[in-house]
Amino acid sequence: MHDAVSRLRLDYAPVMLRHLSQQDESGLQSAYELGRGAMRDSVGLLEVVRVHNEVFLEVHASSRDLEEARRTARAAAALLLELVAAFEMTQRGFMEGRPAPE
Repeated sequence: MHDAVSRLRLDYAPVMLRHLSQQDESGLQSAYELGRGAMRDSVGLLEVVRVHNEVFLEVHASSRDLEEARRTARAAAALLLELVAAFEMTQRGFMEGRPAPE
């Protein structure tokens, strides 16, 4: 598990940096794919969010001014949503597959 988390962190940092500079669909797609891979590798949702927060805080610390910090935070939030989207879809599928309460 530790290897999978370390790999996620190594893979996520360049995705975030690229997305913060370009803010296009390819960065969001890359985050989504990393989230799916993390789920396949049995990385938990909390670990995924922890990796995001660690990478974000490192990047955010280099913001030159308040406006850049705000742009970085907004773009990173969008990236996080894509990163965890696979977990959300899996949970919804699980909940829909459960029998209705009587």
